[in-house]
Amino acid sequence: MAFTLERDDGLILSDDPSRLDLDRICAWLATAYWANTRDRVTIERSLTASRPYGVYASDGTQIALARAVTDFAVIAWIGDVIVDPAWRGKGIGTWMMRAVVDDLVAHGVARIMLATNDAHEVYQRVGFTALRWPERWMEHDRSQLP
Repeated sequence: MAFTLERDDGLILSDDPSRLDLDRICAWLATAYWANTRDRVTIERSLTASRPYGVYASDGTQIALARAVTDFAVIAWIGDVIVDPAWRGKGIGTWMMRAVVDDLVAHGVARIMLATNDAHEVYQRVGFTALRWPERWMEHDRSQLP
């Protein structure tokens, strides 16, 4: 199930978990409103139990992350989407999300979900919309999110 994609400018998207830079990921998530209370052990566990996608510069440095929690059949939830601040504004987030969605759809995943506080436009560019039937959805949320 290995997935790799190269962008015209040489950036590489890969789902190979051995390439992940856990120190960078922990630093990014420490500043993210949705993850800033997670410890390293929790972050490691979340990555191990997910399909992580990393984006890498030509020198191998990780510059972005997204992860999907999925059964590869019916549903996927995408979380922890983040681009290194020095690399933002170059279309990396949109490119990465389009590739992640395409990969999940290629596996037959019928519904892909995510939540965002401030990046709706990025996700709309790759086909995400508001819930069609929000009255059907429920949650049991014990997170500390605002």
